[in-house]
Amino acid sequence: MASFALAQNAALPAHEVFNYSIEWRLITAGRLRLERLQARTTSQINLHMESVGFVSKLFKVEDDYSSNFNQDGCVQSTLLVSEEGSRKRETRVIFDVAKHKASYLERDRIKNVVLQNKEIEIHPCVRDVAGALTYLRTLNLEPGHSIDLAVSDGKKSVMAKVEAQQREDVKTPEGVFHTIRYEAYLFDNVLYRRSAHLNIWLSDDRRKLPVQIRVRMQFAIGTINLLLQKHE
Repeated sequence: MASFALAQNAALPAHEVFNYSIEWRLITAGRLRLERLQARTTSQINLHMESVGFVSKLFKVEDDYSSNFNQDGCVQSTLLVSEEGSRKRETRVIFDVAKHKASYLERDRIKNVVLQNKEIEIHPCVRDVAGALTYLRTLNLEPGHSIDLAVSDGKKSVMAKVEAQQREDVKTPEGVFHTIRYEAYLFDNVLYRRSAHLNIWLSDDRRKLPVQIRVRMQFAIGTINLLLQKHE
């Protein structure tokens, strides 16, 4: 049943840090650190992801991503500085909330050339994926209900459905969490062309901690699972 969230959850803390292990094909493939900072009229999310161990020897990944938001939670800018194998890129997106426009610029950091430069129309008050996850935490969306969120990566602006599915327990190094499992419909030609399922497990309490995030892709790629290791 489609529905807006029944009520607003309690306000999130002004500063949070989440550390995750990244599992792929039953091995620890990497680490992700998510930091969220809340000021009076703005907020910021910083992500650092790096490959580890055997996977890092095969294909090194080290990505830094940041996004900035206004007091209404609308994304204003994002920056991705990525190193993936021999490829080094910088991708910057500026969101003009007043004009409903997003400017996307992707640059090769090795050759110092522009790879893609475009402008698109966006929905009013869009969020990037990290911002949409944060906004989901502020809602009390019970199993059986869903909501549509305006999401953009700078190349595309969509209304993406997020569905609360069922309650499940998730075991982590920080203990067992009672959670609600959500599915965010971002793949299959919504925001991303690739076929996949994206699930998020939020703790079933006022904190709404993102305990686990899982992307299930086709068999050739497999499943990528982020499991909370530490929350500060």
